[in-house]
Amino acid sequence: MDIPSSHKNKNLVECGSNFNALLVTANVGSLFEDPIQLLRPWLIAFLEKVTELNPEFVALHLQEVGGKTYEKSLEYVEAFIKQLCEAPQMHEYETVRIFMDEDFSSAEHFTALGNLYFVHKRLKSVRIWNFLTRTWEKAEGKHIFSGNIETISSKEKSKFPQHFFPECKWSRKGFMRTRWEINNTVFDLVNIHLFHDASNLAACEEFPSVYCKTRRRALVHTLERFHLDEKNGFVPLFMFGDFNFRCDVEGVVKALTENLTTHRVQSAKSDNTKIHYRNSSGDNILTVGKKEFSHADHQLKFKESWLIKFDRELEPLRDFLHEFLIEFPPSYPYEEDPDMPTDYMSTRCPSWCDRILMSPQAKLLLDEGFPNLYNLIGENVCMGDHKVKKITQPKHHLKACRLSSMKLWEAMLFGENNAKWMPHQCLVKPVM
Repeated sequence: MDIPSSHKNKNLVECGSNFNALLVTANVGSLFEDPIQLLRPWLIAFLEKVTELNPEFVALHLQEVGGKTYEKSLEYVEAFIKQLCEAPQMHEYETVRIFMDEDFSSAEHFTALGNLYFVHKRLKSVRIWNFLTRTWEKAEGKHIFSGNIETISSKEKSKFPQHFFPECKWSRKGFMRTRWEINNTVFDLVNIHLFHDASNLAACEEFPSVYCKTRRRALVHTLERFHLDEKNGFVPLFMFGDFNFRCDVEGVVKALTENLTTHRVQSAKSDNTKIHYRNSSGDNILTVGKKEFSHADHQLKFKESWLIKFDRELEPLRDFLHEFLIEFPPSYPYEEDPDMPTDYMSTRCPSWCDRILMSPQAKLLLDEGFPNLYNLIGENVCMGDHKVKKITQPKHHLKACRLSSMKLWEAMLFGENNAKWMPHQCLVKPVM
């Protein structure tokens, strides 16, 4: 299935047969900070979901594999992969492809991303794309690529350019992409990790915040890269990851502090500066510090429906990235205590950081009518500070995979208002 220029101006539609899929994203960094208590419950919750749904294709995308100190967590990462692959629930997944970016010694390339794919023996027609030769390869057998995976051509991986990073601190942020053809359905799966909010105080100054603008810049950079990739063509795209999308903190604070008085406690060290919002009795209702965001009714307030209207980071991209309806509580930041699996930490404004997004063409592949299509795994289990996000599909069906034209865009990210989008037409060679 090459990319011939002779079909450049044709719109081709080919239908593939249905298959069941479980699509998952999970930031697992905190699991490796306390592997004894947290890894096993995480694995149990994930494997229970596999047993419940019995999918034919499992795509698991992990961020922050190994935690903050990969060099100290390597043995736990290896044990995690071994236990997952050898679990009885996974025995009938006879084709496995695992890509673990583990070379922490390479500041230029290390992303701490892990892309794990399991194909059930019921699926007979499965191929994976080679980004170097730009040809399809039959996917069979079990292959685990770990350590330095820069030369593995069945994936594409890139760290964001250094000038994208806040304060030019080159952290583990980037993406890893694979491309699959299953039952004549062609799609890309992209694992991505974007920048976090370093300070609540800075985040609540305006919307979009300085951090939001940086995330948007990196996301647009990645999307443009795929749209301009004439060598590999553009196909329906799913993006998984810790996008680090945060609520409009400025708007949240205003909503929470109406009729409250503001009291700033200035410290000699700016890191310790806090803002207290108090009621007429002098009680602290909300406290905001660099790494503190604490409400008097913290565990209930942020699980109410009012918060979703402040989930705004994706707004300028809605024409290019779709998402199913969010009907679950924010996925971050949960307590890392197994005895407090549903409680939020009082460090950040709870937000939907972990997402599964898709191009308009990819959305056509999914059956939106399936109940619990887009939700959390382990909602009542300690899964670390991030809850696992999933899309399940009993009917995963290609309707229009081979397309010859797409819209491309340019973004002005740093204007006074949100990004402005100017669509341009360009030709993208079809995948044949």
